[in-house]
Amino acid sequence: MGNSASAPAPAADNKSSQKVGIKSGKKICCCCPETKQARDACILANGEEDADCKRLIEMHKECLRGEGFDVK
Repeated sequence: MGNSASAPAPAADNKSSQKVGIKSGKKICCCCPETKQARDACILANGEEDADCKRLIEMHKECLRGEGFDVK
């Protein structure tokens, strides 16, 4: 009985904690698809430590920052 009452609470927390970009209104997973695709393809082919991949990772982070996300 107690479990059914507490189950909806986490779902509500997840919705309120989802962040969206200021410019596009999209979630972080849906922003910057071009840089995300290039970054992912490079990492799969060459590894995360590859110089070109590092450059693509930084480009993707810059794009996300441009959308209003706080990316380190």
